[in-house]
Amino acid sequence: QVQLVESGGGLVQAGGSLRLSCAASGRTFSDYRMGWFRQAPGKEREFVGTISRSGSPTYYADSVKGRFTISRDNAKNTVYLQMNSLKPEDTAVYYCAATSGFGRVVTGTKYDYWGQGTQVTVSS
Repeated sequence: QVQLVESGGGLVQAGGSLRLSCAASGRTFSDYRMGWFRQAPGKEREFVGTISRSGSPTYYADSVKGRFTISRDNAKNTVYLQMNSLKPEDTAVYYCAATSGFGRVVTGTKYDYWGQGTQVTVSS
């Protein structure tokens, strides 16, 4: 089992920045590719980005490419989502997830473990 706990969400004005963290415990963190997803009210869960076990490469959804950056610190068992130039449409609950899969895993059903989510609200 892998336990994931997100933090860092909050309320920010459009154009601002937030950094989300996801702390993992349980099995060996570096054995898992990590991903970030989000779900806005009334919408389906959406892929945001993913990072390989080593930290490179990363892969992003077109909607966040160039604004969001995923990184990880395997020594701290933590993955991060740096969000810059935030827009109101980025408002959602953000989830981190872990998968034992390989390659660009963009489908939520391919992820084995999920955090509880953290709310990000971007005001206009």
